[in-house]
Order: sequence, then structure tokens, then C-alpha cells
Amino acid sequence: MGPENSFRRKFRCGTRERTNYTMDDRIVRYGELVPCKTAFIDAHTPGSDQKENFTIIGGGVSESPDQHVHIAIPHGFNIGAAGQPPKCRNSLHDHNTAEVFFVLSGRWRFFWGRWGNAGEVVLEQGDIINIPTGIFRGFENIGTEYGMIMAILGGDDAGGGVHWAPQVVEDAADHGLILGENGKLYDQKKGQNLPDGIGPMPIMQNEELAKRPELTTMDVVPNHVARYWDMFALSDRKPVNVIGKNGLLRDKPGFEVNFITRGSSNENQESQQFSSVLMPVRGHWRISWENGSTVLAPGDTMSIPADFKHSIVPAVTGEAALYQIVGNNDPAGHTWKAQ
Repeated sequence: MGPENSFRRKFRCGTRERTNYTMDDRIVRYGELVPCKTAFIDAHTPGSDQKENFTIIGGGVSESPDQHVHIAIPHGFNIGAAGQPPKCRNSLHDHNTAEVFFVLSGRWRFFWGRWGNAGEVVLEQGDIINIPTGIFRGFENIGTEYGMIMAILGGDDAGGGVHWAPQVVEDAADHGLILGENGKLYDQKKGQNLPDGIGPMPIMQNEELAKRPELTTMDVVPNHVARYWDMFALSDRKPVNVIGKNGLLRDKPGFEVNFITRGSSNENQESQQFSSVLMPVRGHWRISWENGSTVLAPGDTMSIPADFKHSIVPAVTGEAALYQIVGNNDPAGHTWKAQ
């Protein structure tokens, strides 16, 4: 590796300060991702028992102590991933803050609603979805090979965890997994039981369920989905703001998402006021800074400190596209609606 191995300085991450992180410490390579197969309550449920969860930046929302966290530096948002073989699905759930996915590989069906039948959309490599808060959502790999989707969750605590549809909790109990009210999983197949004084996580009741909207496909797709080739065309001269107050998908989730291609890349070294994250989806990208550089490939993730000058350009010829996630002062919370 280059001079970045010894490069150290004090960085501001969001609103907090951390010290002694090298730039190498801020890069997670696709081939070095550590999966967790016991991250959530549906880990034993047939049809969901082969999925892998990855916590890349931030603590994430895993309910398992087995989850490996690659970069614990607070950014104001979390970065994760889900990898699944064909026909494997993630069960219906919800979060208190934004949940954004883009497809790194494979073909994926996203579905939503109380029973998962209110609407659905199929996404392919590079496509992105900002799922509205307040609705249960799930996803399934409908491709023919192992696929991966990358995730962005709002807030340093990712909204405080996961809310599961009642039938998911009931199915999990039938297969030996119980979620405690402390947010931890207990596997009865391993002889684990709820500790004294800890009850099971309460199941959402009908009164609360009735308050949840059943959004149609027409409600979700035009306002919450952006397609790779549309963004690729729109970013021919400058980066496209995909998620933001004035973005293609209008929202204020506590971060913004930009889409950069060869035509909108910039050799000048510039900085962001807040921490940012770079995630290539196509091609190889060279990230350069004073006295150092590195090359990122699809599936790699790189954390950039606030106020840190760097350039982002394709490293080789050919198609190249990259997502940039940038923190801001907006609070993480429910999906924002313009007045």
C-alpha cells in the first residue's frame, strides 16, 4: 500500500471527534466483508435462513452478538449490506428512520404492506430505492445467482432497531428463536432462554397495525425508486443528487445520496463539511488525497472524514458509476414530505 498507511490526523466525524484512524482503516474491501447468518429473528425460518447480513459502518440493527462491525466511527448514518442466494427473502419489517437500498449484484424484488402484498417492484444492478418509513417491507433475490444489496440506514443508532410484522415473530418462535424486550435474540436450539426479568419483545397489536398505510405501487415507485440508466444519463456533466431535499427522490433522511459517473467526476481535490462514504457500483475508482491514493472496486466501501480534501475519478477506461453518501445537519427520522 502507499503512503496512506502512515497518514494520521484528527478528523471530525459528523458532530463527534475520533483520532488515530488511518485512511486504510476507513476502507472495507468486498472480499473482506464478514457475514453474519444469525443477525435477525428470521434466521431459522425456512426461506430466510440462508441470508447473510453485513454491518460495514456504524452499529447497524443486528439483533445478534455475532455481528461483526467493520468501521465503528459515527457518521450520522449506517452502512450495511445483505447477501442472499436465489429465492431467499428478508422478512417483513420496519425502521424508525430511512432505509435505502441499491443493488450491487443480482435481481431483487422489494415488496411491502401488512402482508407484503400492497405493492412490489423489481430492481437490478445500480437501481436504488428509498423505502418510506411506516410500512413493513421485505426483499427477495429473484435472480439465478448469489446477489447483494447495499443499505443506508438513517441515524447513528439506525433508528433504534427493527420492528417486525407479527407473523414474522410468530414464525420465528416456531423455529426456536425468541426476541427479548432488550432487543437480543435467544436461540432455544442452543439451549438459550429469556433471562429472568426479561420478557419477549411485544408483538405489534391491531390498533397500531391499523395506523400503518398500505401504499400502492403507484405511491412508492415514482417517488422512491430511481433507475441506474436514468441516473447514468443525467450525470453526464455533473453529479446527480439522488436523495435530498431537491433530489430525484425528495427526502431529508439525515444524509444525501449523490450519483457520480465518468462525465461528472472531478480531478480537483475537494472536501465535504460532513463525513461521507464512497461506494462504487460499476468500474474502478481512484480516490486521491495529499500524499496518498487508493483504488476502489464495486462492493468496496470507503469512509471519508469531514473537511478532508480528495478527488474521485475512474481509474481505468470503461463504464464507471459510484454512489456518494454525505451526512448533514438534518435529523434522522420519518420520511420527509415537502409542504
